[in-house]
Amino acid sequence: MEGQTVISFANVSAGYDKGPDVLTDVSFNISSGSFYFLTGASGAGKTTLLRLIYQLHKPNKGHIKLFGQDCSSINRDEISKLRHKMVIVFQEYSLISHMTVFDNVALPLRVRGFTQDKIKKLVTKTLEWVGLGKYANAYPMELSGGQQQRVSVARAIIIQPNILLADEPTGNLDDDNAQRLMELFIQMNKVFGTTVILATHNKKLLETYRFPLILVENHHVAFSGINDNNPMFENARKWKGPKPQSQTDFSKLSKQFEDIGNS
Repeated sequence: MEGQTVISFANVSAGYDKGPDVLTDVSFNISSGSFYFLTGASGAGKTTLLRLIYQLHKPNKGHIKLFGQDCSSINRDEISKLRHKMVIVFQEYSLISHMTVFDNVALPLRVRGFTQDKIKKLVTKTLEWVGLGKYANAYPMELSGGQQQRVSVARAIIIQPNILLADEPTGNLDDDNAQRLMELFIQMNKVFGTTVILATHNKKLLETYRFPLILVENHHVAFSGINDNNPMFENARKWKGPKPQSQTDFSKLSKQFEDIGNS
């Protein structure tokens, strides 16, 4: 599927109620396996763009295609099927406070009808993957902000989504935890082939990681590649945070996910 268009906007405009359009005449294609930073001033329309992709908001004009399917006239069941291939991570952790870490992460699998045996194996592997294996029986309020956000990511990873949308996921985190979280997203992209669009205004992240940009400005969307002499990348440097797990470890995990899912 790598290289195929998974998100397509054609002359899309969108707004709220009877107010002016937040986004106007937006057209672009995004290929499977891409990783983009989505950036722009507060209120520019970053969240609106993500909501349009995830089908939480409908455009006033234009057409959106996801995985080749035109979303203009699809019903709720069809939207639900599309969302099974996508996940969205917010700045707010969106965890269910009365449920344990294990049960929060297991929720998407239970919705999809996985057996309890598969759920136990997959959740255990996923929590190990994000470094939270020993917190399976803890409750969200017993964790730090960085740990809670990693639980949110674990819940996203568990279904191995084709598309991951992240709306300011590092906004409430310190630099170390923000970089840890970024490394998880990068490994999802590299190992699972997940298409990632990460909205942020964190200049340090934009300067540290060399990913192309989706720029939202004056109601329009523009793209800036990593080789466009963009001053944003002049000081790009290698991440110096905690050493991530090896590529081999993540490849093994991906194979284990597949084996468990097919068993």
